[in-house]
Amino acid sequence: MTKNRLEAFSDGVLAVIITIMVLEMKPPQGATLASLRPVTSIFLSYVLSFVFLAIYWNNHHHLLQASERVNGATLWANLHLLFWLSLIPFTTAWMGNNHFASWPVALYGIILLLAAIAYFILVRRLLKLHGSNSTLARAIGSDFKGKISIAIYTPAVPLAFVRPWISWVCYIAVAIIWLIPDRRIESRIAP
Repeated sequence: MTKNRLEAFSDGVLAVIITIMVLEMKPPQGATLASLRPVTSIFLSYVLSFVFLAIYWNNHHHLLQASERVNGATLWANLHLLFWLSLIPFTTAWMGNNHFASWPVALYGIILLLAAIAYFILVRRLLKLHGSNSTLARAIGSDFKGKISIAIYTPAVPLAFVRPWISWVCYIAVAIIWLIPDRRIESRIAP
């Protein structure tokens, strides 16, 4: 399989995940702004999840742009990532429908943690395939963002049982870390 086919398949899966997520959002009964209040937690959950999926899509694209080839281990690592990402609509809906209760917020964090670990594994598979002197290896560097994301998610999960909002702050912090532009890969592959 070529890296382009892997990227196209992944793009399709992410598009379906986002579509499922938005279809879970039901409009409120009523035509006033006040009728939106009961669905605020659902909307906020959707926004955060959409941002995470956009971050994964963007970084996955850059990762494959810097890659020259894929192999069987890469395919399985990619499917592992897509599996965890495919659970985001479920946890997003559960968290939003239950107004950020402890268990839904914790499970959401577990899914984010496992997706981050899966992405880390995908990066490692590609680095192993391309070697330590490759453009990809130079672009990834120490993978600070990947490591710090896992380090933030790990305590965020149990913190959901103390104060769910603390977990949310942790999740948002990870999103902000990844939203800050990282030009390493783009600068390495630019003509």
